[in-house]
Amino acid sequence: MSVRYFFNLVVICLTTLYGRSEAAENPQPNIIFIMADDLGYGDLGCYGQERIKTPRIDQLAKEGMRFTDFYAGATVCAPSRCSLLTGKHNGNAYVRGNYEVGHWDSYLGQLPIPEDETTIFEILKRQGYATSVYGKWAMGRAESSGAPDRHGVDDFFGYNCQRHAHSYYPYYLEGNFGQKFWQQGNTRQPGGKTYSHDVLAEKALDFIKANKDTTFFMYVPFTIPHGPFEVPDLGIYENENWDEKLKTQAAMISRMDKDVGRIMDLLKELGIDDNTLVFFTSDNGAHGSGGTLEFFKASGPLRGKKRDLYEGGIRTPMIARWPGKIKPGSVSHFVGAFWDVMPTLAEISDTKAPGEIDGISFLPELLGKAQPAHHYLYWEFYEMDGRQALRKGKWKAVRLNLHKNFHGSPVELYNLEEDIAESNNVAEKYPEIAQDLLGLMQACHSPSDHFKFKSQ
Repeated sequence: MSVRYFFNLVVICLTTLYGRSEAAENPQPNIIFIMADDLGYGDLGCYGQERIKTPRIDQLAKEGMRFTDFYAGATVCAPSRCSLLTGKHNGNAYVRGNYEVGHWDSYLGQLPIPEDETTIFEILKRQGYATSVYGKWAMGRAESSGAPDRHGVDDFFGYNCQRHAHSYYPYYLEGNFGQKFWQQGNTRQPGGKTYSHDVLAEKALDFIKANKDTTFFMYVPFTIPHGPFEVPDLGIYENENWDEKLKTQAAMISRMDKDVGRIMDLLKELGIDDNTLVFFTSDNGAHGSGGTLEFFKASGPLRGKKRDLYEGGIRTPMIARWPGKIKPGSVSHFVGAFWDVMPTLAEISDTKAPGEIDGISFLPELLGKAQPAHHYLYWEFYEMDGRQALRKGKWKAVRLNLHKNFHGSPVELYNLEEDIAESNNVAEKYPEIAQDLLGLMQACHSPSDHFKFKSQ
C-alpha cells in the first residue's frame, strides 16, 4: 500500500467522522456537477431543441446562467473527464484519448491517471468537503493508480471501466474499492430488471440526504444518452411516429431530465437549495447515431459531432445555478472549457488549484463581475486521422490528417463570429492569422509517452 493511498484512506475516515462539525464553520456552498454523456449542444430545449422535452434542465437555465461558448475537455469521454478533473487541456493532460496510441484494442479509456495527479476531489477535501461520484469514472479501474478512492473520492458507485459502461443493464455495478454489486435479472441486454441510470440517480439522492448537514461535492457523470439505445419505457414518446431509436433517445434524455428535477426538488425539501451551486453539462458533442443528429438537430447550428474537433464535437451545453449569487436568466458568452472548472471550484472553496494547470477561474463571470479571458483554448485528438484545434477570440483553427503529416498538415481557419457553422475556410484570406494559430498549436502540444501522432 503506497503512502498516498494510505493518506487518502485516513482522510476519508476523518471526513466521515468529523464532516458535520467542520461544515458548521464552513461558509462554502455545496457543489453538484452533473454531466451527461454524448449530449449535443442542441439536445436541450434551452439550446433550441424542439422535439425532446427537457423542462427541468431548462428551468435550471431560467434560474441560473446559460453559457453559449463553453467547451468540453475533449471530443470523446476519457480525455474530456481527465481535463475536467485535473485542470489540463489535451496538450498537457495525462489521458488524451480513449485509446493509447499503438494499443487500439486495449484500455478504451482505462489508461489510469497517476496516483500523484491532483484532482478536484483532493482540493475540495482539504476544505472539509465530503466527496462522491455516481456514474462513469473512466480514469482507471478499481485496482489501478487512477481508482476513485486514490484521488479523494469518499463514495463511488457506478462504472469504473468505460467499456463496462456500454450497457444500461450490466451484470454488476461497482462501489468503493471495486466492490461488485450484482444487478439481479440483468444480462447486459435490453429488458433487464435494473436500469443502471435509475440506480445512479437514487445513489445521488441518498448522498444528498446523508450529507445535508455537511458541505459536499457530488459529481454525477450520468451515462445518458451514450449508446446503446436502451430505456425501460418510451414515456411521452410512445405514440410518436418516429423510428424506434429516435423515440428511445428522446426518452433517455427526458428520463435524465426528470432525475435532474428530482435532485433540485430534494435540495429545496431539505432546505439547502440556497447554499448549493449546481452545474449541468455534457462531456462532448452529440454521438449522432441512429439518425439522431439530423432528426433532432443534436448539434444545433454547429458543424460536426463527437470525435470531430469542429464546434459540434467540443462545444457543449453548460448551465450554472446558485441562488443569490448567479443572476437568474443570465446568458454568458465567456469562452471557457472543462479545465477551468478546477480553479473555479478552488476559488469558490477558498483554496488554490495546483500551479501547473491550464484553466482560469470563471467565478467572476458567475457573479456578474469582470472576467479575465483566455488567450486561447486548445484540443488534440488521436483517433481517426489525428487532429488539432485551437480557438483564439473569434478565430478557430483546425488541422486534420496529423497521423500522416504532423508538421506539414494545412490549417483550416474559421471566423466563428461570422461563421458559427465553420462552413467557410478563410485560411488563404488571412494567412498571417492562420500561421499565428498554427504556432500556438505546435507550442501547446507537449510530449507524451502514451499519445503521439504517428508521423512524429
